Amino acid sequence: MMPFEAVRGIQAKREFYTTMCDFETISNHFQFGSDSTLPAEMRSQRKIRNSRIHVIKSYITQHPDTYIFSAITVSVNKKITFNPVPGTGSDSKIGKLFIPSNAKILVNDGQHRCAAIKMACDENPNIGRERISVVIFEDRGLERSQQMFADLNKHAIKPTKSLGILYDHRDTFARFIVTLANDLEIFQNRTEMERTNIGKRSLNVFTLNGIADATRHLLKLKTKSVPAEKQKLVVSYWNNTAKYIPQWNLLLQNKITPTELRENYIHANTNILNALGMVGFTLTQYPDWTTKIKKFRKINWMRDAPEWKNKVIMDGKLLKNRLGIKRAAREILKQIGVKTIMDGDVPQ
Repeated sequence: MMPFEAVRGIQAKREFYTTMCDFETISNHFQFGSDSTLPAEMRSQRKIRNSRIHVIKSYITQHPDTYIFSAITVSVNKKITFNPVPGTGSDSKIGKLFIPSNAKILVNDGQHRCAAIKMACDENPNIGRERISVVIFEDRGLERSQQMFADLNKHAIKPTKSLGILYDHRDTFARFIVTLANDLEIFQNRTEMERTNIGKRSLNVFTLNGIADATRHLLKLKTKSVPAEKQKLVVSYWNNTAKYIPQWNLLLQNKITPTELRENYIHANTNILNALGMVGFTLTQYPDWTTKIKKFRKINWMRDAPEWKNKVIMDGKLLKNRLGIKRAAREILKQIGVKTIMDGDVPQ
């Protein structure tokens, strides 16, 4: 028998138990990673993804003092016994849970975390004493296990990309983007920090994830860190863009409203911001890029301008995919008379 100190509860008229498990126990006794040779209807879990396991393992090993995990949910296929703390009565919620040593402990939610924990323990056995909370149910067969998986994942809502950037204090690129949004005049108090879209009545023009993606296009960084000289380049590029796109300049002067900008101009859109990031990568390869960017003033940025029709605007709607972003970038470069530069090209 494997004993666990546990708390007993009732959920949907069924007993369940909450306990703490050390990583070594999870590594040695929990079953995760369904047989991928079986058809989906015969499994109770999705196929395990090795790439995701490695990411989570690195998260544990690289942040040993600050990592955090939510509870894992498992079901046990043998009869489990709960003994209340002596002297507290049979209805006590606190006691000791006994699971047969030969029981199959199936992970219903958290199999990638468990696999990553095992990998981390294999790499560094010292973390085997670390603990994680585990919610335990009795196994009621394949159909129930499949329903548990569906129910546990159906209502899980992944945070928006903007919120993920805002709250990520480990990622140096994320911190740089938040600083950029707060400090640059064009983005300051005009950036949606939580959502990835902007409401019709919003006073915002940009989204935090839009600024992040556009800056990635601008820098084409291979790492998450942004060297000081690259940070200066980013600040200079976006400041110059704001200066030489007429409507952005009017926005700075409060002579145009965010609503007017969104309704009438193509550049008040995350996809076009991404395109401007791509354009920035090409422009900044030229020593005189700050002169070339002045030609932004000559571009017709109206949404209904013929330059965008059937290239970026299809059937009256903005093409919102990577193809649309690339087309917009090429069109902008064409209108300012600059040849598109790809990675490794040298400006003429």
